[in-house]
Amino acid sequence: MIKGLLSQVKEFKKSSILAPLCMVGEVVMEITLPFLMAFIVDEGINGHDLNKVFIYGGIMLVAASLSLMFGSLSGKYAAHASAGFARNLRNAMFSKIQDFSFKNVDKYSTAGLVTRMMTDVTNIQNSYQMILRMCVRAPLTLICAMFMTFTISAKLSMVFVYAIIFLSIVLILIIKFAFPTFQSVFEKYDDLNASVQENITNMRVVKAYVKEQDETVKFNKTSYAVYKMFKKAENILVFNAPSMQLSMYFSLIMISYLGATMIVSQTLTTGQLMSMLTYTTNILMSLMMLSMVFVMITMSIASMKRVYEVLQEESDLVNPTEPIYEISDGSIDFEDVSFQYYDDQDEANLSHIHLNIKSGETIGIIGGTGSAKSTLVQLIPRLYDVSDGVIKVGGKDVRDYDLKTLRDDVSMVLQKNVLFSGTIRDNIKWGNQHASDEDVQRVCKLAQADEFIQRFPDGYDTHIEQGGSNVSGGQKQRLCIARALLKKPKILILDDSTSAVDTRTDALIRKAFIEEINETTKIIIAQRISSIQDADRIIVLDDGKINAIGTHNELLENNTIYQEVYETQMKGDDEDE
Repeated sequence: MIKGLLSQVKEFKKSSILAPLCMVGEVVMEITLPFLMAFIVDEGINGHDLNKVFIYGGIMLVAASLSLMFGSLSGKYAAHASAGFARNLRNAMFSKIQDFSFKNVDKYSTAGLVTRMMTDVTNIQNSYQMILRMCVRAPLTLICAMFMTFTISAKLSMVFVYAIIFLSIVLILIIKFAFPTFQSVFEKYDDLNASVQENITNMRVVKAYVKEQDETVKFNKTSYAVYKMFKKAENILVFNAPSMQLSMYFSLIMISYLGATMIVSQTLTTGQLMSMLTYTTNILMSLMMLSMVFVMITMSIASMKRVYEVLQEESDLVNPTEPIYEISDGSIDFEDVSFQYYDDQDEANLSHIHLNIKSGETIGIIGGTGSAKSTLVQLIPRLYDVSDGVIKVGGKDVRDYDLKTLRDDVSMVLQKNVLFSGTIRDNIKWGNQHASDEDVQRVCKLAQADEFIQRFPDGYDTHIEQGGSNVSGGQKQRLCIARALLKKPKILILDDSTSAVDTRTDALIRKAFIEEINETTKIIIAQRISSIQDADRIIVLDDGKINAIGTHNELLENNTIYQEVYETQMKGDDEDE
């Protein structure tokens, strides 16, 4: 895991090396200061030699200046490396998510991915910066200071050994009990982000049903759960500070007592005792820094695992070794196709589908909720791969095509229509970035969108808010259809994409399809029979199986499901009239 994450350091390796090197320089300069101070006291002050005071004082000034310079450079390089590391991690995660299949996306919640890219990566960034500095400074200071104390007095130095053993035991116990809590708390963060995202995205519905108070209670409940888990973790971490204080004061008292005794017995000088006290502070501060690093790493290990999980996730949809880059026509063949979303499902979502669609045909699909209409068409552009059987487009298995080529020629308007922040023109050009303004206007006319676009003050330069919140559902659907048409696909799939438009506009869209894109294979999923009754053939799906295939008139005569839907809708139309 660590190796996989560190591979994202990339161009920031130089800063990652220079930061600890500069820290080494800072520590070495700092460690010499107490040693020089002992010479000033013993040889300068006690020896009544003012020249030595100035000489050693000047050396101390140079050492302190160098320590400051090395420390500043170390901080600069560490900040540069950690920020760059975080940027690369986010870029790598975002790129990985773009390659996910629908099956991979289904595995993670949107809020969970956002938490990983923001909170978890920030935790890793802070830990990396701390490691570059503290993980070099603290151990090196500890080792150098311990060496210097043993040089001065091995007997006094044993006090630190006992303190280090005690603190090590405390830190091991803290990490053991705190880590599982931190691992759980970030999962609760996902729930918290999901609550915020859901509420803000659906704010209009919340206000329409006057559910602000209920949503506040729901958010407070999730927020309180996060608070309780953090409190539990912090209640474990608080043992770190008193343990450090206990070790520090114990060491100072013992050094002062034993040192004073040794001065009286003339086995230690006053300057050496002053150096020992200074090194005591250095050693204990190093231990405190190490404990902070351990706490931070404990928190970030959970984040590392979550980020690494996304980076290691492999899409189950990959390009073949030698992909086909051209689709001959829009014919589609389902050969004994079965599909299930999860391997451990008891029943398949689609079972033994046999279907042949000629290039240029218009196919309607109708069926009840949960009959797998959307699932059927999502297999054509390989949004999912079949569990069994083969799907062919243009006479070739879809798994043999280059994914980009396949999805460019199989244009799909999904059931949930999505627009992005930007102008109407920008959104339409998602279908073809190089399209001219005339092409954009032409497809908008085909989708019956040009009329309402022209009524906007800024026309095609009208800004679309995030999620298309400033246009109606019907307008959003028509813009998405126009976007799909701009790709000039060989196959056009409309997954219940005219449900929010009136029957007249729906009829005009279908008429435009017949007149303008008659060579394109069109598959239309609809709940209204009027939207598909003119199709060359209509497929009736029931519980993941093809119940019947035929024209509108044939199904009215022979198929019970179609008859029931037709009669129900006709009765509803009569009541409306």
